[in-house]
Amino acid sequence: MSTNRKIEELLNDFAQGNLAKEEVVARLRESLYADLEHTKLDVDRQARNGQAEVIFGKNKTPQQIEQIIRGMMEKDIPVLATRVAPQKAELVLFELPDLHYCFVSETLTLQEDLSIYEKKDAGNVTIVTAGTSDLKVAMEAQKTLQVMGHKTTLISDVGVAGIHRLVPRLEDIRQADVAIVIAGMEGALASVVGGIVDVPIIAVPTSVGYGANFGGLSALLGMLTSCAGGITVVNIDNGFGAASAAVRIVNKLKTKK
Repeated sequence: MSTNRKIEELLNDFAQGNLAKEEVVARLRESLYADLEHTKLDVDRQARNGQAEVIFGKNKTPQQIEQIIRGMMEKDIPVLATRVAPQKAELVLFELPDLHYCFVSETLTLQEDLSIYEKKDAGNVTIVTAGTSDLKVAMEAQKTLQVMGHKTTLISDVGVAGIHRLVPRLEDIRQADVAIVIAGMEGALASVVGGIVDVPIIAVPTSVGYGANFGGLSALLGMLTSCAGGITVVNIDNGFGAASAAVRIVNKLKTKK
């Protein structure tokens, strides 16, 4: 039920004398967020902007992650925690053994098979990486998209050092609603793909590269100054951010069809 519908029903109950003012206030607060003391779990985000709450696990304790996940499960929010280091994940899994941990993307989900979330009108997002070393970022994006109900195709290791590897996959990229292009080093793959296909492209620079890569800064600047027009660029290693942007695009495309 949408938030607007919940509010409407509460106001009707109040107007008819079925609920006291204090009860209406309490239920309104509960419908918007769950107070876990250390965290205000945004339970209305899915209805509000099409993307459910996701846990950024990097600076949270295992106990905090566990409690947030329990809160998400109680509210039927799809579970996704990103940036969870293996040692931290081990402690969370001890308390919640039914969770699934992906070592490559460092994500925690409630199910290993995320196809259960797929929507009937799911969008199709193709994720393209320049190298195998970019897979951590790519799979963070993939997990995010899957939990949010969209189909994904992952095309790995087709960077410009061997551009012939990309050519056979161009038609797959053209069939996508959105393409996420991930590259480190100088980040040239986004420009190459952007100059060939007509789908919306979200470029993700990664910190993969030698010293002069400056932790992904060279790839970021290369993508920002791309001569292929219309490329959107997110922050370094931000697979989650790229996936979130893709979800907004796809949701709007599907709404208009």
